[in-house]
Amino acid sequence: MEPRREAVLRELGEAWDEVEEAEEDRRAALRALEDDCLALYRAKVAEVRHHAARLRAEVDAARAELDALRAAIGHDDPRNAVRSSTSRRSLREELRVIASELEDMRRRRDERRRELADVTVLIDRLEQEMRPTEPLRVDADDDDLTMKRLQELRAQLRHLQSEKENRIKKMAELRDSLRASSSVLGMDPAETTTSLQEAGAGGDISDAALARLESESERLRETKRGRMQRLQDLVVAMLDLWSLMDTPAEEQSRFQGVACNVAASEDEITEPGALSAEAIGEVEAEVARLEGLKGRRMKDLLARKRGELREIRRRARIVSAAAAEKEDDGEEMLVLDDDGEGVAERTLVLARLDAQISEARDEEFSRKDVLERMERWQTALEEESWLEEYNRNENRYNVGKGTHLVLKRAEKARALVSKMPAMAESLMAKVVAWEKERGAKFVYDGEGLLDMLQEYDNTRKEKEQERKRQRLYMVFTGPEVARAKHRGVARGQGSPEEHQERDEDTIHGRRQEDGCVIVIIGIVFIEANHSKLPQISILIA
Repeated sequence: MEPRREAVLRELGEAWDEVEEAEEDRRAALRALEDDCLALYRAKVAEVRHHAARLRAEVDAARAELDALRAAIGHDDPRNAVRSSTSRRSLREELRVIASELEDMRRRRDERRRELADVTVLIDRLEQEMRPTEPLRVDADDDDLTMKRLQELRAQLRHLQSEKENRIKKMAELRDSLRASSSVLGMDPAETTTSLQEAGAGGDISDAALARLESESERLRETKRGRMQRLQDLVVAMLDLWSLMDTPAEEQSRFQGVACNVAASEDEITEPGALSAEAIGEVEAEVARLEGLKGRRMKDLLARKRGELREIRRRARIVSAAAAEKEDDGEEMLVLDDDGEGVAERTLVLARLDAQISEARDEEFSRKDVLERMERWQTALEEESWLEEYNRNENRYNVGKGTHLVLKRAEKARALVSKMPAMAESLMAKVVAWEKERGAKFVYDGEGLLDMLQEYDNTRKEKEQERKRQRLYMVFTGPEVARAKHRGVARGQGSPEEHQERDEDTIHGRRQEDGCVIVIIGIVFIEANHSKLPQISILIA
């Protein structure tokens, strides 16, 4: 630029020399040219500075928008920010770099908006399907386009989709329940279809449709429960009447299908028409027929019930046979008339007999342990009675057929009789415990069992005292009297202990008495058929 300026000035100087321009004019012209050049330069500088300011403003605006987009979509890249702020590029280059990044951020923003819009539309659609009356709860927020927001909306969408699936399954189950209940109740199919349509059997999954289905299903289930309870009551009454009157199996077979439902639960009754009005009407008619038949056969029923009660009391040994017959005669006098009052009285007597039979069975079960012990006690008493009779027999030591068997039985009987005090004590403890638990007196064949046991205990003690007095008498009366007493025992007299000792000596083949030894030598010839038992005894004193 300097050579060109020098050439122009030289050319201007030559022109001034040609026209003989004054030196002062030349200086004034040069100063004017310099002023004009400075003005042009200043204008250009101002223009360039203005352009630079505009570019800087554009860069700042682009950078601000870029930062806003990064914040909106949750994108944070510190390296780009540092590079943009610390680079030494020109404003135009920096603007081009920021514009490229800004375009990428705008593309990402638009893509995120579309994703959020798609998820929001699905959420709104599901909300409208399930809760059409409620306002929309998803709001569009352009300032929050972060991935966190998108994930929250997707989670909400998954929750609504799961809720929709569960609701569809539940409504399908409710519709199946409606159909099943309608079938069991014997409802008309057209009526069932109408109920399903009213309850929302189409694609409606709203809260209102679900509530209608639940209400209709609960109404039918309540009807089903009521009919089931009614049918079970009728079936129980019918079974009782069948058992009461010994109804043949041929007559019962018509209602076997209904009778099987007596113990079934609500969900187990699924047979079509099982709880229909017709089925219940048939059972009601059968119960009414049996009730009428029951009134005509009441006398036979009462007799059978009294026999059953008498048998239970006999097994339980509650009352004596005479008392039972007297009680039966008293009850039979109440049911001799055939008028209305007599039938009513029979019904009351039958109910009372049923209650007495139930009580008697319960008492029989509670008395089982005591009765078993009492049976063993009775066996011991019989053995004791036989042993006393055996001890009174004067010929029990005579040698004969089967004598050794009788002696063995006597030995076993004495062992059993020796256990009777302990048996009586244990039996009394059981009876006391029973009376304390039941709050009543234990009666055995019409008498108090404790009184019977106490009486036996007193009698046993008296016998024991008598035997002790006899022993003392023998001690204080001397040997001569003892020998005479012994000879009396040999004739079938004396205490049971002495009889026991003598029987044991006989079994073992030896006996000692007052220094005298009696040796019994028995030779027994036993034939193969055991029909003859000849015995030879030699006594040596």
